[in-house]
Amino acid sequence: MSVYIPSGYRSLLSVYDTQMAIGLLHRLFEDNLSAALGLYRVSAPLFVEEMSGLNDNLNGVERPVEFDIPVTGSSAQVVQSLAKWKRMALHRYGFYPGKGLYTDMNAIRRDEEVLDNLHSVYVDQWDWEKVITEHERTLDYLKTTVIDIVKAVCDTQATMKAIYPRLLPVPDVERTVSFVTAQELEDRWPEKTPKERENLYLREHPTAFVMGIGAPLRSGRKHDGRSPDYDDWDLNGDILVWNELLQCAFELSSMGIRVDPESLDRQLSAAGCDERRERTYHKMLLQGELPLTIGGGIGQSRLSMLLLGKAHIGEVQASVWPAEDAAECAARGVALL
Repeated sequence: MSVYIPSGYRSLLSVYDTQMAIGLLHRLFEDNLSAALGLYRVSAPLFVEEMSGLNDNLNGVERPVEFDIPVTGSSAQVVQSLAKWKRMALHRYGFYPGKGLYTDMNAIRRDEEVLDNLHSVYVDQWDWEKVITEHERTLDYLKTTVIDIVKAVCDTQATMKAIYPRLLPVPDVERTVSFVTAQELEDRWPEKTPKERENLYLREHPTAFVMGIGAPLRSGRKHDGRSPDYDDWDLNGDILVWNELLQCAFELSSMGIRVDPESLDRQLSAAGCDERRERTYHKMLLQGELPLTIGGGIGQSRLSMLLLGKAHIGEVQASVWPAEDAAECAARGVALL
């Protein structure tokens, strides 16, 4: 059994009120995020053609859910994220620097190794992407964007508490962001795992952005995997907050400045993924035909969990869970949807 229910835990909201609160939270956060980053909502695909090269390879080992479409004679894959599709959409829709898009992304992660309080086979997130200039491909611009996203989270939480006083016991998200590199974490705690390092750091710095994810660290090991064809490994990171209820570092967002032709060329070779160069998306990117962008994903269920004071992600999304975990939650009064 992998589920953890804190001693004495009781949901602050009923199932009915939880559903109402999730809907409001989504609307508030979308408004705050789009205003902060200059984003507009667009519609997005649930699946893409396998040979398009638009699906996200994530860590490179997760198998996408595939199915054939007899009428077209092609094979399609349920998206694992929209990192590549968004950039192509910005190109097709004619977005210009300073403007971007966001959309609802729903995915199936069939190869999740553990289903627990934070991890589900079903993934829902806000995927967003914004056109930038060459001069904005910097750490300073990345950090400013992270600060804007955290402000959108905090402003959303403040409004939710004003409307739902029962949420007042939920700790406020720390507005001040601490920036640290994955290498700095390894240097400080070389004997710890990446997750253990994050927990130790977040205890001291309740809101943090861990930078430089994807390339091997000096130890030869990676902090975490990252596909070589969307984030620039030198200009990316994860937004983490300390979850007081679960006593752990809690990832809200994976994001970064995207690869340009030079960094894509370098990272494809480093990752042993040169065969991707023949795909349409990669050819366009290597030839400089796609706009320079920054983007990421922000977990919808993760944010709902955090701001509504929930102990299990199944309290804010409908998914499939191990029978023993579902039974334990039921016995402890945790209502899985």
